[in-house]
Amino acid sequence: MKNSQYRVIGIMSGTSLDGVDLVYVTLSFNQGKWSFEIEQGQTMPYTETWRKKLKTAITLNKVELDVLDEQYTVHLAEVITAFIQEHALESVDFVCSHGHTILHRPDLGYTVQIGNLPILADLIQHKVVCDFRVQDVLLGGQGAPLVPIGDRLLFSEYDACLNLGGFANVSYENKLNYRLAYDLCPVNVLLNEQAQRCGFLYDDEGKLAQAGTISSPLLEALNGLDYYAKTAPKSLGVEFVASHIQPLIALYPQTAEDYLATFVEHIAQQIAQGIQLPEQARILVTGGGAFNHYLMERIRYHAASYQFDIPQPVLINYKEALIFALLGVLKVRDEVNTLASVTGAQYDHSAGIIYDIFDPVW
Repeated sequence: MKNSQYRVIGIMSGTSLDGVDLVYVTLSFNQGKWSFEIEQGQTMPYTETWRKKLKTAITLNKVELDVLDEQYTVHLAEVITAFIQEHALESVDFVCSHGHTILHRPDLGYTVQIGNLPILADLIQHKVVCDFRVQDVLLGGQGAPLVPIGDRLLFSEYDACLNLGGFANVSYENKLNYRLAYDLCPVNVLLNEQAQRCGFLYDDEGKLAQAGTISSPLLEALNGLDYYAKTAPKSLGVEFVASHIQPLIALYPQTAEDYLATFVEHIAQQIAQGIQLPEQARILVTGGGAFNHYLMERIRYHAASYQFDIPQPVLINYKEALIFALLGVLKVRDEVNTLASVTGAQYDHSAGIIYDIFDPVW
């Protein structure tokens, strides 16, 4: 018999490299509907050493990546244990972890998330549900975005959900009640890099970008990238930034502020172009970019027909970790947690691996 309530930890580490997001959440299923309550939320920032390791991991060979995978799994266990102890969490049904994406090339048939080794369950002494993307890619899907099932089940009052994290992605139901979702463009993976050139981890409220001047040639080159003309399903990874955007940055030297101004305009234009909904659609905005006032101002300017709702900070910060908690719960219930209409996989399925302590179950 399936439970009607679960108390679980959800964990997310994104491409913006801010840190590990953790939530302790109660998920309840009553009368055919899911509801949630975030009991605790915390971001464990990465040290500069870990930030550099993760940023350069794309260059590692197989042996080096295996070593990093084990190191990161141990680090993740330490982070989870500290979270449990700090908040005195006595009732944890299981832990649901995304891991950290290093390589994402669904077009070549693979995606790699580190931190999903079986030893994680042993180290934290809790059942673990993890590694949600690989199965979808093996089924011909993009392995991303995975959050839309949570958008459908937890945030159905909105016409769409927009996440402004390392990359922007949007999720909504079409006229046939199929959930559609896809990555729109890079966001904080670009903005944070330029802010760090100015000595800041991120561009607080977009003040640096607002002080910059847009480079029209760079903006035109960015908007002309082939990805934006593709139809969904489609997804982005750091490889896209390295292979397509970094060369453009090198071609058009700017100050950090001018790069930021140009990137913000590019992001706003691509979001306005990429979201195709009826006028007055109500859109929930989460992810770190929701705190960037200047970015939101430009998005609202270019997509003036939509209503963008920014929730309380706890949901802005932890919506993805919350939904990975839900993905884990659905996996344990053997219910669909990945939508083929979103990823392009052969069929809807229940993705992820369950590791019991000393007993991995596939």
